[in-house]
Amino acid sequence: MADEAKRAMLQVSGLSQAYGGSQILRGVDFEAHAGQVTVLLGRNGVGKSTLLRTLMGIHAARAGTVTLDGRVLGGLPPNRRAEAGIGYVPQGREIFPRLTVEENLRIGFATGRMHMVPDQVYEMFPVLLEMRHRRGGDLSGGQQQQLAIGRALCTRPKILLLDEPTEGIQPSVIKDIGRVIRRLADEGLAVLLVEQYYDFARDLADAYLVMDRGEVVARGDGRRMDADGVRAMVSV
Repeated sequence: MADEAKRAMLQVSGLSQAYGGSQILRGVDFEAHAGQVTVLLGRNGVGKSTLLRTLMGIHAARAGTVTLDGRVLGGLPPNRRAEAGIGYVPQGREIFPRLTVEENLRIGFATGRMHMVPDQVYEMFPVLLEMRHRRGGDLSGGQQQQLAIGRALCTRPKILLLDEPTEGIQPSVIKDIGRVIRRLADEGLAVLLVEQYYDFARDLADAYLVMDRGEVVARGDGRRMDADGVRAMVSV
């Protein structure tokens, strides 16, 4: 892989976040590189989803910096972070059930970076082309997950944040989503994947991070996840 593709697209330094008096994130530091899938693992309740929401600007950080492609994001709100190049697929998908598939995808145009659904989205997710005039609420869970990823790609992101994309999804669609994630990274996109399904995460990981109690407690090469005992770290 070329050195350009390996550059740090996202840099997070000393990131802390709290709800009231409860500290959720504690000085989180990591990088996510272009052309790589960085997987973020940990038991339930350790702060993984909060980290993604803080990166997206949904939650305000108490301290620390987030830098995307050399730009410090500071206190930017979510829409400005999307414009800067963060694509976000939340846990639970959060598609608009009364809008058609195509209308859901067009939500991604709000960043102003695209004005039509890229052919690549329909190529990667043919079911979205077939069902583009159907309402989002009529799709299965797996199809809605594909729609949520497609919508994020319509923002033309520099990094894609994925929160539990396999949750409640049938195995055949999980394989399809895995192939798409690998392809996106191979084409140069940075991907930060929060995942509970260990085997899925391991098979995709170029790099891994493990969180516990709001901190990154382990990190390394994705090829060494088994050797490093990551499964035991994240098992309930």
